Amino acid sequence: MSEVRVRFAPSPTGYLHIGGVRTALYSWLWARQHKGTFILRIEDTDRERSTEESIQVVFDSMRWLGLDWDEGPEVGGDHGPYVQSERLDIYADYAQRLISSGHAYRCYATKEEIADAREAHKKTGTKDGFRFRSPWRSQPEPAADPNAPHVIRFRAPEEGTTSWVDAVKGKIDIPNATLQDSILLRPDGMPLYNFGCVVDDLTMGVTLVARGDDHVINTAPQILLYEALEAPVPTFAHMPMVLAPNGEKLSKRHAAVGVLEYRDMGYLPDAVLNYLARLGWSHGDQEIFTRAELIENFSWDRVGSTAGRYDAKKFLHVQAEHLRMLSDEDLARGTVPFLQKIGIEVAEDDPLLLKTIPYVRPRAETFVDVAEAVEYFFRDVEFEEKGKRKFLVPSSAEHLMRLAEVVEAVEPFAQGPLDEAVKAWLEANDLQMKVVAQPARVAMTGRTRSPGLFEVMEVLGKERTLARLRFGAQIAAAPEAQSS
Repeated sequence: MSEVRVRFAPSPTGYLHIGGVRTALYSWLWARQHKGTFILRIEDTDRERSTEESIQVVFDSMRWLGLDWDEGPEVGGDHGPYVQSERLDIYADYAQRLISSGHAYRCYATKEEIADAREAHKKTGTKDGFRFRSPWRSQPEPAADPNAPHVIRFRAPEEGTTSWVDAVKGKIDIPNATLQDSILLRPDGMPLYNFGCVVDDLTMGVTLVARGDDHVINTAPQILLYEALEAPVPTFAHMPMVLAPNGEKLSKRHAAVGVLEYRDMGYLPDAVLNYLARLGWSHGDQEIFTRAELIENFSWDRVGSTAGRYDAKKFLHVQAEHLRMLSDEDLARGTVPFLQKIGIEVAEDDPLLLKTIPYVRPRAETFVDVAEAVEYFFRDVEFEEKGKRKFLVPSSAEHLMRLAEVVEAVEPFAQGPLDEAVKAWLEANDLQMKVVAQPARVAMTGRTRSPGLFEVMEVLGKERTLARLRFGAQIAAAPEAQSS
């Protein structure tokens, strides 16, 4: 196999869609598997929608995911520039080559003439799509003033078939009679998608083009451009779209679709990549993959030809599995930014934070969950109103005070000795654990759900455990508790 050179070429018009990320991922995996080159190219020729902020979102998203690029903006390379708006001279040169070889021509048709032709086609009642045949197609060059407003059109063949073997969809044949003389360059020198894409992929040595199957319609015109330029045609891989659960095109109405939204929700980059990889590609029955396993096992022949449907629950399951694969140290490190968001400043190696991780890990699915689960260890208890009303009641006050006396005498202050001492006290006083446990849990955490009672005590330490139990007893005995 010759050197693998693949690219991801997003249009920076807002957020980076997870469907686009899947395209980038498959290309990146292919490059890494074959020790090839992964190129990032910015297609910013949509001047009205492309912004510097959107370009930065692309960079931030790719870097957060760990999809590093070997050539492209901020990295450089021998095939730049890697931003389309900086490549206009290159497009002009290739357009002139096509004009000189007779494969393209200058078209001076006005918008009004094209609109009239479209209306005339409509009146025929035919079901065939409108294809503009410019009167300038048959004019010899130069047929008019090259400086007059015009576009440059490709002279598409009117007979025959353009075919290719798609890496995902197999053999595809497109009759040339269905194609029109597509515009290559606008009057301002900006390329349209098909031309800019071909020139960029050709000059950057791209060997495989991966994209959504909504681009199948663009492939035959692009192959004809490669052939007209006497250039090798890359392999094409058209992947089915990522659809919403109801089969519609996935949008913000159905789910979080911007990749940085998952960062902010506390997802792991590897979990996002794992889920997106499996949303269209399979490797036996395996569902959970490390990044290294994805690189090793990815292949185009295992990419399905039918659209995958987004499943938020399955996505969260994959995320939770990856979260539990982390070491305590990495889980603590990843939680720190989310603690900061709720006003808790703590170091990554804080002993208290590291002590909490094993107890909250089993129930957590995201870093947000972990941060919320350990919050009460780092600041004063904030009581859930429902739990407070139900469990911090007058009948609990005496139990909480007595529990505080029992645990105060325990040494060492650890789960085992605490468990033994409290159970002995309960048995001696003919009390059930549930009578004491829930009021104690609410007193110590503010919540009705938490890790085990003695786990919480051990992490809090004796001083804070006693303070919270006694404060809970005061609340339970207060007048407002009497009336609840």
